[in-house]
Amino acid sequence: MPKMKTNSGAKKRFTLTGSGKIKRKHAFKRHILTKKTTKQKRNLTHDALVASVDEKNVKNMLCAR
Repeated sequence: MPKMKTNSGAKKRFTLTGSGKIKRKHAFKRHILTKKTTKQKRNLTHDALVASVDEKNVKNMLCAR
């Protein structure tokens, strides 16, 4: 049986924490920032965790258990 390949897009977007959760960045912080409020942009800066519903799919893409 061949080795599993990690999804290239997923490995650029997600990181595993020590406790096994998955960190992600917020969307909507790349461009067209002039119309967004300072508060909105500041809140998008912080990392978030992947929802528990999606964790299984992301871990499969990362070949993590």
